[in-house]
Amino acid sequence: MPFLYRLSSQHSLSIKKLRHALQLVVTKHTSLRTSLIFDTEKSLLMQRIIDYSGSDNQLFAFIENTINTDEQLNDIIQEEERNPQFFDLTYGLVFRCHIIHYEQISLNDRLSEKDVLVFNFHHALFDFQSMNIFLHDLNQAYTTGQLSNDDNNTLRYLDYSVIEQQMPMTDASMFWLDTLHDCNLNQFLSLPFDRYRLSNEYRTDRRITFSFNFDLDLSYQLVTYSSSNNMSLQHMILATYYAFLFKLTNGERDLCIGMNINNRYKAELKSMIGLFENIIPLRCQLDPYWSFNQLIEHIYDIEINALKYSYYPLERILDQHPNVENPAFFNIFFGFQLNENDNNKNEVMIGDARLHLISNSLNRNRVEMMNKMDFSVLVEYDLNINQFSCTINASLDLFNIETVDKIGQRFHFMLNQLFHVKDNQLEKSVYELSLILSDERIVLESINNTKIIFPSVSCIHHEFVCQVMKYPQKLAVELDDQSLTYSELLYYIQVLSLDILHKYYIVPGEIICQCVDRSLLTVIGIMAIEMVGGVYCSLSARDPERRLHTLIEEIQSRLVLVHHLTKTMFNADTISLDIDSVLINNVVNGNIDIDRLSNTGIIVRTIAYVTFTSGSTGKPKVVPVHLEGFINYFYSLINIDALNKNDIVLQLAASTFDIHILEILASLFSGATVIMLHPDGNMDFAYLDYVLRSKEVTHLMAVPTFLKYLCDFILEKNLSPLKSIRNVSYGGEYH
Repeated sequence: MPFLYRLSSQHSLSIKKLRHALQLVVTKHTSLRTSLIFDTEKSLLMQRIIDYSGSDNQLFAFIENTINTDEQLNDIIQEEERNPQFFDLTYGLVFRCHIIHYEQISLNDRLSEKDVLVFNFHHALFDFQSMNIFLHDLNQAYTTGQLSNDDNNTLRYLDYSVIEQQMPMTDASMFWLDTLHDCNLNQFLSLPFDRYRLSNEYRTDRRITFSFNFDLDLSYQLVTYSSSNNMSLQHMILATYYAFLFKLTNGERDLCIGMNINNRYKAELKSMIGLFENIIPLRCQLDPYWSFNQLIEHIYDIEINALKYSYYPLERILDQHPNVENPAFFNIFFGFQLNENDNNKNEVMIGDARLHLISNSLNRNRVEMMNKMDFSVLVEYDLNINQFSCTINASLDLFNIETVDKIGQRFHFMLNQLFHVKDNQLEKSVYELSLILSDERIVLESINNTKIIFPSVSCIHHEFVCQVMKYPQKLAVELDDQSLTYSELLYYIQVLSLDILHKYYIVPGEIICQCVDRSLLTVIGIMAIEMVGGVYCSLSARDPERRLHTLIEEIQSRLVLVHHLTKTMFNADTISLDIDSVLINNVVNGNIDIDRLSNTGIIVRTIAYVTFTSGSTGKPKVVPVHLEGFINYFYSLINIDALNKNDIVLQLAASTFDIHILEILASLFSGATVIMLHPDGNMDFAYLDYVLRSKEVTHLMAVPTFLKYLCDFILEKNLSPLKSIRNVSYGGEYH
């Protein structure tokens, strides 16, 4: 951990006094002369304090060099950062001082302007907080030539290690075991990765950093909210981070991240140099229905308890979970930092000399730690200017630069969304928060701006008559060698409709069933039911008679349209009308009959048809489809040219599926031609191939599985029946 300082203009340091002061500091702080040796026989890491009775060089390295360019300085810095041979844990050599003279070594044994001072520490026995203690004692030792060091009363770093091992850990052990119960510590959060790293893949040091400042108004709102609710800024920002991760991972509720803490939990530890920092897992099982205020309260409890037991070593926490190979919380990190005085933080006084911290040296140390993490967020609050800033670090192994930039924008947007007065959403549920940026919202609104004013809702048979008037001689429906033009189809529909009205006195909105095999009569029957103001309900001729009667009773229908093959399926209790006999024996008698059809009193916004679904219980359930929505769906198909007057539509679905109604009615509504198949024709792919080719079908609706089998058949037989197809609609399956 190298820290670089440069002397200010017209300031100097005595190298001899500096070396003596460093000797005093190292003598006082035993952690800077502590060896670490792993005892293989006992499987223990042994600490031993090195005696300082010897020469200076035995306790720390003191080196001087001369440079002429900044490039040479950068080379030295990189060497200080990366060369492990500079330290020897076995002999307690964990600190070194490197003096870098610019152009020449001073003849008067002094450091002067432009010279650089490097303090480098092994991270095994030193943390960031230790630097303030080190600089304080170094200044005192340099100024006075002495440093208080009462070995009899001072708690040493080694003593702390022994005390930590002897501390009662039962409560802490139970807390962490309970906190991480059932938590999949190997499971990485599903962040918006651009790439994935294999478990054995080398981790590079390539990083992406995205930084932004909170505007002063947002910073003010955060501080105001924190003080008015008597909570720390860290708790509030951490809660925001959890809410952000919840949204960023598409609703993952079990969120476990890592946080680095300064574990100097006792007063006597605050003046001790050593490695006290500890990584702890912070787990939040987030309820998406919590308000943000409730989330903050939950995070407060989590963090307070975690900090209470933060002295419990991380390795012991992980030992409680032997199946954990690579804890995911190591890679998702959160940090919060208060900067009380930015100027003082970067300036150091040693005696009368002022030194400036070379800022990138501190950043290098931070980045070096962040390099081990895939994704981290550090929020800093500058008390001098009352402003927050945020730095997001991410691994280039996993993220593109654009992705991290977008993540940073989304986090900033969420903060504004939560705490700006205009957009305050603190009482809304967490799941209602949005990460959609303003420019993205504009794009989405333009994409979703599909509102179209369709003609006022009419009746299906009215629209059909309009098509008859436009295309009277156009083929409306075909089945093999049978066919009907639009005018012929209208005639037969009128014949059947009038017979129903004369004999059965149908009330508008009354359900009328139809049970016929696939034929031209299917179309005539459906349209006749619509024309008399009835509600169509299809019954399958393949169903057992008992089921048919159950369905009829369920919907309380008093009339079933049948034909010669199905009329024997219903007993005397059911009123049935044979379509065949009606069409053969009846004719339309002029305007009187037609006028009656025009006065059926059909009410707009009624039900178009009903169908049955088994649901999850197996018992048939009636599902009504309303006329207005049904007709608007027709209009939407026509509007996007999914269906038009030139289409030839294959009626593929069986009558048990309500898609057959759409195939028939939508086609006649738009002036297209309906191609029927003979019963079970949809299961005969050779016949289907013939129909598709000979009729030059342009529009096909089917479920995905059927399309797969059809395409497999086409490929196997080397056929080409789909040349004329311009539109394939699929759906209707779920797993």
